[in-house]
Amino acid sequence: MPSSQSEIAPVLFVGAGPGDPDLLTLRAARALAAADIVLHDRLVGPGVLALAGPQATLIAVGKEGFGPSTPQTEIIALILAFARAGRRVLRLKGGDCGIFGRLDEETGPLAEAGIGYEIVPGITASVAAAAAIGQSLTRRGRNTGLRILTGHDAEGFADQDWRALAQPGQVAAIYMGKKAARFVQGRLMMHGGDPATEVTVVENASLPHQRIVATTLAALPGCLEDVAGPAVILLGLAPRAAALALPELKEALS
Repeated sequence: MPSSQSEIAPVLFVGAGPGDPDLLTLRAARALAAADIVLHDRLVGPGVLALAGPQATLIAVGKEGFGPSTPQTEIIALILAFARAGRRVLRLKGGDCGIFGRLDEETGPLAEAGIGYEIVPGITASVAAAAAIGQSLTRRGRNTGLRILTGHDAEGFADQDWRALAQPGQVAAIYMGKKAARFVQGRLMMHGGDPATEVTVVENASLPHQRIVATTLAALPGCLEDVAGPAVILLGLAPRAAALALPELKEALS
């Protein structure tokens, strides 16, 4: 066991990206190969976990909206205990650590304990979803800003600046929004949102079983009824025709 806090290796908080192992950063892959302990979220897939070194112990500490979850206090206790025992700890989070990843809730106790940490950013799901439909998240003449929202928070459905979001040309990426879809739809239309506003749902972004559902604000809740996997709702964006044809083209060439 290390004799002082200065000998404790910094804990690495690593973004695992949207799911496809090819979208993991080189630094993240190197960190995975060197880690002793990998505490990973539920949505981190086997392809990414396979990059951990043979010496690594993999521990699932996942959370599921409205479902079973590992208590945050337990996750923090594990991080602290393994770090103090001199292990090289890697906390692996889906997407990017700093976007709805409870990063501050885990780095705060480390700072209070005098244990260092580093953050390795990852590609967040909204970026992968926009790439999947052949669109950019910002475009001159359309939207000069992008909102990244959560469908629900610790208090329930998350409130937003609905009046601003309802304006024409706005683009927002909504995470964890499946169960909140009717709430989001109602709030936007209540504040003047056009029912014909283009919306795209990207399920399992970047993965082989990715699915793209093009819809409108008026039809949004209904189109989510059979969406079982993690999904990003892209408000204000429609897929380009070329993006929708790409899976068929890949299948024809295989």
